[in-house]
Amino acid sequence: SHRKKVKYEVVCDTKDNCITMCNMENFDLLGIHMGDSIVVAPSQTLSNSEYFRLRAAVQKVVRYLDIVGECNIQYALGPHSERYFIIVVNTRLSRSSALASKATGYPLVYVANKTSLGIDLVNIKNSVTKATTACFEPSLDYCVVKMPRWNLQKFSRVSNDLGSSMLSVGELARISTLRCAIPHYSLATVDERVLRVLKVNGFSGRQIAAEWPGATEFQARARARRKQLNIVPIVKQINTLAAEFPVQTNYLYITYGDSENDVGQSNEDIVVLGCGPYCIGSSVDFDWCAVSAVHTVRELGKPAVVVNCNPETVSTDYDESDWLYFEELTLERTLDIYDPEQPEGATVSVGGQIPNNLAMSLHKAGVAILGTYLESIDRCEDRNRFSALLDTLGVYQPHWAEVKGINSALAFSADVSYPCSRARATCSPLQLREYLRSAAVAFSRSVSISKSILHAKEVDFDGIAKDGVIINYAILEHVENAGKLYVGTIKQVKRIASAIANALHITGPFNIQLKMRNNDVKVIECNLRAPRRFISKTFDLNFINLAAKAMLGPPVKSVPIGLTDIDNVGVKAPQFSFTRLHGADPTLGVEMASTGEVACFGTDMHEEYLKALLSAGFKMPKERKVLISISNEHIKREFTKSTQILQQMGYTNFATPGAVAHLVAHGINATVLRKPSDDGAADTALPDVIGYFSQGKIELLINVPDGSNREELSPGSSSGAWPSTLAVHKVKKHEVCDISEYYAMPTIGWRPGQKLTARKMSIY
Repeated sequence: SHRKKVKYEVVCDTKDNCITMCNMENFDLLGIHMGDSIVVAPSQTLSNSEYFRLRAAVQKVVRYLDIVGECNIQYALGPHSERYFIIVVNTRLSRSSALASKATGYPLVYVANKTSLGIDLVNIKNSVTKATTACFEPSLDYCVVKMPRWNLQKFSRVSNDLGSSMLSVGELARISTLRCAIPHYSLATVDERVLRVLKVNGFSGRQIAAEWPGATEFQARARARRKQLNIVPIVKQINTLAAEFPVQTNYLYITYGDSENDVGQSNEDIVVLGCGPYCIGSSVDFDWCAVSAVHTVRELGKPAVVVNCNPETVSTDYDESDWLYFEELTLERTLDIYDPEQPEGATVSVGGQIPNNLAMSLHKAGVAILGTYLESIDRCEDRNRFSALLDTLGVYQPHWAEVKGINSALAFSADVSYPCSRARATCSPLQLREYLRSAAVAFSRSVSISKSILHAKEVDFDGIAKDGVIINYAILEHVENAGKLYVGTIKQVKRIASAIANALHITGPFNIQLKMRNNDVKVIECNLRAPRRFISKTFDLNFINLAAKAMLGPPVKSVPIGLTDIDNVGVKAPQFSFTRLHGADPTLGVEMASTGEVACFGTDMHEEYLKALLSAGFKMPKERKVLISISNEHIKREFTKSTQILQQMGYTNFATPGAVAHLVAHGINATVLRKPSDDGAADTALPDVIGYFSQGKIELLINVPDGSNREELSPGSSSGAWPSTLAVHKVKKHEVCDISEYYAMPTIGWRPGQKLTARKMSIY
């Protein structure tokens, strides 16, 4: 466990040529998953002898295994000796392969595919350097550090212990010269010389200004003063040629460690801010949007500049843009890029919330933001101002308030009646008090609490507008709750969206979230950023292409989408990672908890819903044994018909004490299982829930807790935690779709050996 973890990436061809294109060293010792480790390239603590010894070993291994293409080997190296062990040999592209390619600017996938086709490294031109062949080993005069990003704060009760199971949901990387040790300076002694030293060693303006009162204002003044003193960063190209050839790459980074820019100024560039590190709520969706916007910019004959720091993204591929800045998405760094580039403008609406949050600060700094006016963006982000706008337009919204302190939250919730929600719905004063305390809500500032609308259907309106007029749109219906949208409701949603788009004078993409019950439509929020790629794939129409054209100025024509003429339907389902998150509460709420998604397309909504569930990893029970645990009496009555159908389908029903009496009263056979209580007061004569789970006697859990009963089968209880630990499939909501519709689907009752029909997407 005290050994260093080192990885080597190599490329081999059929002529026995083999190069080491990158070596990396984990900051964390052996035992931490690569995805959760801080990784540095090239290695920093290996001696010259250790480096070449491991390099020789990897080449012996790949030649012995007769590997052609890409291969990476992980080593465990002793900290006080040169003794090492090989942990794993991967003869495929992996997470570290993507990092190695971005760190060195070496087109790894391109070269590996060429060698697999029998072309030797000597005859493959390096498409990045344009001056060498693929046989030329990269030589780095800079350092790359990869840092993982976690979102564990999204999950209650989750363990944050790192180990061999990956917990991070994204990562970022930075390219720069090495940071050296610097002496301590008193704030009173920070003069021009000290400021230059601090910037050369990588300290941001925010870090330097952090100790001063009014740090934000001081940061702006310090930046202006720094520019007056000519303490400015320069733009460098990735140089892996060891000064043997001139550099010709579009792969750039910012540094204070040099004195001359490698690139000139272009006033026609369009800067596209990417998505940054993936996290829950911001992932490959926004990278796809950024790449689509870049393609449109280049189609219109304008140079495209991408700013992003995520090595996992397509937008950081060298050939996707005219200029790629592998840099963080912060105000200071964006301005450092904007100043030498002096572009025509920048777009913040296609990369998700991270660039969107920079919009107002960039505008104040003089950056030309393309698309919707900054005043409108600020109005959408400020809930008070947006609420006032809806009142002016006569658009309804759920009751909400900004409260400061638990007592204020309790008073508001009592006034509008429960349930209320912040990040999770609460049904009583006790639940609200416990949630606010467990979530460590800081009431030094006010927080928003809303009235939850029970049994309401949620709808998303994704649209593209120009000068306040909607060009194209799509309405996404959430499967929860069960039900259908009526034509009158759709028209009402369209009228509301048109009114908001016109009032905000939107130019570009936007998203409106709404809730409706009995044709009563209420707006939750409006986001002036890119829509999901799911709608573009469903309608075979690139919405971002339209949005980019709207923001850049050329005429944009609406592309009619006749819903009655579309024969296919698309269903998107989330992918969760609760089995990796030890102790996490899998109860879903207002905040997003999924770490991925799948989509399926076909002709029947229910069939595609089932296929999406199966694609996301949900497996239909083979032995048909189900445990039912429902606390709420209203939901028990609603679920009665579904349980009767389960019995008709041959399911063996198990139930917890609170549910079994209701089932038996309606003629449904069920075996009662006891729930172990914390105080040991449970009836030990009954079979045990945990015992049945551990013995594999239960395949499906239908668990609908309401949080009001301490003894319910909640995820926080010991019995509730077992299904997650044993990877038993759960249905957390009864309102996904009616069970009678579910079993009416053509694919239900599918048996091994029965073939399903595959169709081309183009036929829909």
